[in-house]
Amino acid sequence: MPAIAPALTRRHHQRLREIYRSAGWPCHDMLEVELLAAGLLERRPSPEGFESLRVTEAGIQRLAEVFSQNKAARTPHEALVERVATAMAQAGRLSWRGLMLRVPLPRALLGGEPAADTGGPLQACAFESEASAATAPEHGWCMASPDVFSVRHTTVEAYLEPVVHEIKVSRADLLGDLRKPAKRAAYLGLASACWYVLGQDAKGRPIATPEEVPPECGVMQLEGERLVVAREAPRRAVERLPFHVWMALARSGPAVRPEDDPQSLL
Repeated sequence: MPAIAPALTRRHHQRLREIYRSAGWPCHDMLEVELLAAGLLERRPSPEGFESLRVTEAGIQRLAEVFSQNKAARTPHEALVERVATAMAQAGRLSWRGLMLRVPLPRALLGGEPAADTGGPLQACAFESEASAATAPEHGWCMASPDVFSVRHTTVEAYLEPVVHEIKVSRADLLGDLRKPAKRAAYLGLASACWYVLGQDAKGRPIATPEEVPPECGVMQLEGERLVVAREAPRRAVERLPFHVWMALARSGPAVRPEDDPQSLL
């Protein structure tokens, strides 16, 4: 009876990539069994009697195909989000993408009125207890979804330095976003610093100048293949993250971790 080739999923490709980047110690689970059966892995016994796994030429070809497909499927926005998340990991931070976080803000701001001051009270209210914010008649909830949210890789809560990066690759999208003071105040309320990361237009020019972004936010610009700081983001101390933010981080898990360095698995 001819062997039936297993259908490979994202988990198979992730395991194949991990083995390629590591010393090849086996886990002895069904993922590896199916990768071995597909001819993408091979077992290699050592003179000492240990067994390791090696990615075959067919496995390397499959990894190259998957990488090419993923790269082609990414939009410019997704590609820049991934670049920023990876840069945060390389800086020793844990980063998340596409979180949905609740932030209490003044109802006047939620109604679309301009903020008299986007610093101080607007930022601090995001870190009040949920009970006090929910019962305060002058406050309401705003849902914030930063493109990249990151914290320092530390065991001391006061040293987390949460940071928000909002990615914009279209000038129209940026200008529309800047007309939403509640969204910007929510980002400022979530973090010790907020950055706008600006992509390029079809001619390779930045979609906006730093002066067009409100001064309470920092600005990064994509220049060629590099992320360049055009204006530093003002920073403030954050003593702790609210419990509901911790729960959202735990449910999602970091998108990129500092230990995802190519040499970490050796």
